[in-house]
Amino acid sequence: MYKLKQVLLALMFLCAGFSFAIADEIMSGDLVISQAWSRATPSGAKAGAGYLTIANKGSAPDRLIGGSSDVAGKVEIHEMTMRNGVMKMRPLDKGLEIAPGKTVKLAPSGYHVMLMDLKNQLKQGDKLPITLEFEKAGKVTISFDVEGVGAQGRDGDSGMGGKMDMKKMDMKKM
Repeated sequence: MYKLKQVLLALMFLCAGFSFAIADEIMSGDLVISQAWSRATPSGAKAGAGYLTIANKGSAPDRLIGGSSDVAGKVEIHEMTMRNGVMKMRPLDKGLEIAPGKTVKLAPSGYHVMLMDLKNQLKQGDKLPITLEFEKAGKVTISFDVEGVGAQGRDGDSGMGGKMDMKKMDMKKM
């Protein structure tokens, strides 16, 4: 009996570690949602943004059409573009298509989840629950990690596929 308890306890810790490792990925229907993060906001800010990656593993398109959150009065899907040196942001009234077999990355200066009429300041280190709504996959609640005010990616990720090590950069050449 003692050995059985030890084995069960070891399995429990193993499973707990495994669920922690995959907690960053959420599946809903044919969609795999990962790397959800947001930036901290200054005190009194009324808007914020969320970023994530959505992969469609199915054979039919789906569409991210909106969302909701207790910390925002309104959640919309937006696109930011640069035209003639002017940055423009607009809501995607028909949502954002996630084509079959494709991955869409919502990131700064591109597609993003727009949080409007913030009720609270977003603080670095917080977990921000947002319910995303998809045309086919339905509603999915995701926990966004709140990074620093100027973050360009999750946990210091530069948004260029890896972490940026400022100590290794030669600032004299810039």
